[in-house]
Amino acid sequence: QVQLVESGGGLVQPGGSLRLSCAASVNIFSFNTVGWYRQAPGKKRDLVAQITNGGSTVYDNSVKGRFTISRDNARNTVYLLMDSLKPEDTAVYYCHAFNHNTYWGRGTQVTVSS
Repeated sequence: QVQLVESGGGLVQPGGSLRLSCAASVNIFSFNTVGWYRQAPGKKRDLVAQITNGGSTVYDNSVKGRFTISRDNARNTVYLLMDSLKPEDTAVYYCHAFNHNTYWGRGTQVTVSS
């Protein structure tokens, strides 16, 4: 059974940084893509960033230049380094993985507020 477990969320001031982690229960090479989505209250869940097995990355325009997605294949873990955080980045962040199926983590709350 595939499990994705997020960690690293929390409360941070505007301009601060956080690093999210997503630990997979299986080899992440079994997925075509892994990545992060987020959902703010009253809004739909949107893609933030994703990375393929080949290392290609995609970012939402709102986070380009501020967020960096990376993967540690030895640890079966995907990271999202978030810098220069803004209040509008406040959301629940979900880890996502795709091969023939789609898998989701339970999410981790990120709150950007002074």
